[in-house]
Amino acid sequence: MLHYPLPYLRSLALLGFVLLTFATQAQQKAAITRVDPTNWWVGMKNQNLQLLVYGPNAGSLAYSIDYPGVKLVEAHKVENPNYAFLDLTIAPDTKPGTFTISGRNGNQKLTRKYELKARNQEPKGQGVTSADFIYLVLPDRFSNGDPKNDKFKDMADTQADRNNPFLRHGGDIQGILNHLNYIEELGATALWLNPVIENNQPLTDEGGAMRSAYHGYAFTDHYAVDKRFGGNEAYKKLVQAAHARGMKVVQDAVYNHVGINHWFIKDMPSKDWVHQFPTYTNTSHKFQAIIDPHASKADWTVMMNGWFVPHMPDLNQNNPFVANYLIQHALWTVENFGVDAWRIDTYMYNDDAFMNRCNQALLDEYPNIHIFGESWVNNVIAQSRFTRNNINFPFKSNQPGTLDFVLWTAMNDALNQNFGWDEGVSKVHQVLAQDAVYQDPMKLVTFLDNHDMNRYFSVIGEDFNKYKMGLTWMLTTRGIPSLYYGTEILMKNFKDPSDAEVRKDFPGGFAGDKENKFTAAGRNARENEAFNFVKKLANYRKVTPALHSGKLMQFVPQEGTYVYFRYDDSKTVMVATNSTDKEVDLKTERFAERMNGFTKARNVLSEQNLSSLANIKIPAKTALVLELQK
Repeated sequence: MLHYPLPYLRSLALLGFVLLTFATQAQQKAAITRVDPTNWWVGMKNQNLQLLVYGPNAGSLAYSIDYPGVKLVEAHKVENPNYAFLDLTIAPDTKPGTFTISGRNGNQKLTRKYELKARNQEPKGQGVTSADFIYLVLPDRFSNGDPKNDKFKDMADTQADRNNPFLRHGGDIQGILNHLNYIEELGATALWLNPVIENNQPLTDEGGAMRSAYHGYAFTDHYAVDKRFGGNEAYKKLVQAAHARGMKVVQDAVYNHVGINHWFIKDMPSKDWVHQFPTYTNTSHKFQAIIDPHASKADWTVMMNGWFVPHMPDLNQNNPFVANYLIQHALWTVENFGVDAWRIDTYMYNDDAFMNRCNQALLDEYPNIHIFGESWVNNVIAQSRFTRNNINFPFKSNQPGTLDFVLWTAMNDALNQNFGWDEGVSKVHQVLAQDAVYQDPMKLVTFLDNHDMNRYFSVIGEDFNKYKMGLTWMLTTRGIPSLYYGTEILMKNFKDPSDAEVRKDFPGGFAGDKENKFTAAGRNARENEAFNFVKKLANYRKVTPALHSGKLMQFVPQEGTYVYFRYDDSKTVMVATNSTDKEVDLKTERFAERMNGFTKARNVLSEQNLSSLANIKIPAKTALVLELQK
């Protein structure tokens, strides 16, 4: 997520609204208008289920359920009389079917049907591994496959205008489906979509401009995929289509906050549903308060409980009903849509114990699922705090992976700095040299840019040699590489004056586009060279276990050259980088530890053969990928 300059708001205004709602609704007759989760399944490993029951005075009802194998253990009331929380257990031998939730208040009896489905055998929770290559898509800006769902009069934001960088542009799930061939051709094996859950938000004043929530990070109904993207069925269709191609889908999750227009924010179950302060308090974004053994409680509280932005209320995960709601939604999403992995937005802003509990619930139900969060920090020790690590932190995270922001910084520095003791490619070497802090560094997700950053091609000064060098590192070092849409065709820009500049529409994804970059004919020569470079290396990586899953051995950089190897019992791949402005003649004696027994090599990218490995010529600003041969 991004840190926007936003107008000052007061949490007490929201609190006053909630109290007024409580008083008003208490005078109405009871009704049940909503139950979340919207359905559940028999045969889940966790036999407990907590239903959120909502409607005018729904909390005043005495509840009962009569269905074989389903037991109502307890009905909870909260401050707001419009809510009840029902604790159920579902026995392992319970049959699929529909049961009735009955609520009684005196002579009044209300009923609501609830479905328990049979679990299907379709793939789900498969995880992503270092063998995968993730392609990150911002759905609203990728391709418009169905113009009929661009805007709706019954939504808080009724606008769609491609001429306005802050409004929705109409991209949708059908547009992604239409271009799965393109993504697969590139060599990607997994799709990561910025959130597709409903963001029924009004336009908000952000930095003096009225902006839509096209980015997806302000949920307003957890159980509905935004109908402007095509709704639940379109998302399910996309996951199934990806699976049919052997591709996986990464869900973008947000636990820390929701949109100000979320249905349960407009009528909160209790005052402590969100974090509240006497006056509006923004998070400090200072992660040090979390890991610092000398930190003050005051700094920790502002960092953790302050709101990310005023139009995204900060959920209180210490409230057990909030925690259950979020965890059950995570499980429901994997089971319902069949997604394979879980990227967690603003991970370090969430309550630690809650995150461990949520991660474990997913892992217990789907042992192969991969979970990696966004913790934007600036050093390896801090980054390790938010994943499984080998450091004696007072709190131990169980998150399997994380986004590797530290390596991202190092790779960008390596591309933009001259070589030195601690500069240039030395940065990459030094970061990887600290991998011992992680229980499994192969589970970290590597990247060169994303939707919150300046575009990679612009950061490196539109230098095509640097472009190829950085991509080579990302696709050949340890971890799970992730590519932001358009990087493969040299999309560029800085976040100036806003994020919209790095979230441009993919050319050819929308009606009326003058150019179609989804096709070779629509790309210019340099764009085709970039696309084909990524395609060739990514597809080679896909079929070369040594490169994506083998061991890593690196050597200390010297005079601007940086050499490392990926290897297993069957193959050895050498990556030799010359980060200087002049060709170098690399003498290889000091790499004998990995090169002994090999006499020649094949250049993976040029397909040329090297008949001798004693000296290797590396052009300026080039990373060679050499498959060593005996």
